[in-house]
Amino acid sequence: MTAMRGGGQFRAGLGGELLSEFLGTFVLILFGCGSVAVAVAGLPGSGRQETPFDAGNWLIIAFGWGLAVVFGVYVAGGVSGAHLNPAVTLAFAARRGFPWPKVGPYWVAQLLGAFVAAALVYALYAPAIDAFNAANNIASRDQSVPTYAIFATFPAEYFNGGWWGPLLDQIVGTAALVGLVAALIDNRNQAPLSNLAPFLIGLVVTAIGLSIGTNAGYAINPARDLGPRFFTWIAGWGDLAFPGAGPWFDNYWWIPIVGPLIGGVVGIVVYDLFIGGVLAARLARPPEEREPTPEVGRVPEKKRS
Repeated sequence: MTAMRGGGQFRAGLGGELLSEFLGTFVLILFGCGSVAVAVAGLPGSGRQETPFDAGNWLIIAFGWGLAVVFGVYVAGGVSGAHLNPAVTLAFAARRGFPWPKVGPYWVAQLLGAFVAAALVYALYAPAIDAFNAANNIASRDQSVPTYAIFATFPAEYFNGGWWGPLLDQIVGTAALVGLVAALIDNRNQAPLSNLAPFLIGLVVTAIGLSIGTNAGYAINPARDLGPRFFTWIAGWGDLAFPGAGPWFDNYWWIPIVGPLIGGVVGIVVYDLFIGGVLAARLARPPEEREPTPEVGRVPEKKRS
């Protein structure tokens, strides 16, 4: 009985939040990396696609990741808030009062969820990966950039091995993600009703993939990249994973970690500077100073709850 009470206390507190972050991130990576596996190796090897990787495959990836976010957030949102991303956790600690002592445990849970999901994607698609390498005369996994891309990210060839372009890409992409998440969950603003926020957050990720995704694979999430990267390092992709060395890039592993962590804080600060602070100032005014009727084209000020 005592053990049952102890287990209940664990689930009711931080332990339950960590289980939620683990499972939500697991769902995110399972569907996200799974969609890349379909586009890169699954369709070509299955006999269902005869053309090379093209724009249609990129649409599979973009919408696959978007839907992965939707369902990951629905899984975890009611327990942990569904951060599913160390950059989100850091931004919420910096600007939303999320407790700093929880940041490290959340990061660990997210990383473990991503790692385990990557292992499951590999278990599902190992035959397709091996068939892809054989069909393309790739002798070993540590030479197979396309199949490595199923799990983790790398920069586009046009950066010529430079780190500033990919780092800026990750900062901007994550800033857009976190800033828009802040807008979508801000009840002082035009936050979506009827529990639609997860769908719209998923569409944010889809939009990022469709607009700047080819620069560096739009990791925009340290756990999304680092967890599967650890797995690929163990599973035989070698230097492609760590230190992140390929035909046109080297020592890349840190960029999808540092860039998103910077970008997440930048995104929420920008939102607060331009929108959040304005909403707070409007709500702080006494009722007698508020406009009884807003100007044409302006949204009325919301009443205090």
